[in-house]
Amino acid sequence: QVQLVESGGGLVQAGGSLRLSCAASGIVVSLNSMTWYRQAPGNSRELVAVITSDGSTKYEDSVKGRFTISRDDAKNVVYLQMNSLKPEDTAVYSCAARGGSYWGQGTQVTVSS
Repeated sequence: QVQLVESGGGLVQAGGSLRLSCAASGIVVSLNSMTWYRQAPGNSRELVAVITSDGSTKYEDSVKGRFTISRDDAKNVVYLQMNSLKPEDTAVYSCAARGGSYWGQGTQVTVSS
């Protein structure tokens, strides 16, 4: 059974940083494409960052240079380091595996101005 468990969300002031974690079980993150998504109230879900099995990364334009996706193969965890946070980054952040075949429950990120 595949489980993805996000953590690390919270309330932070604009300009601050957070690191989100996605702990995986039942799936090997290094062998799969892992993606962070976010959804703000009233908005559709959007892809934030993806890391593929070969380690390639891609980012949504608005987070380039501020967010970094990475993984710890030994721990089977995917991270999203978020720096220089803006109020518009406020959303529920979720991780997904294998192109959306599996999803975590999400973690709330709130950035105050």
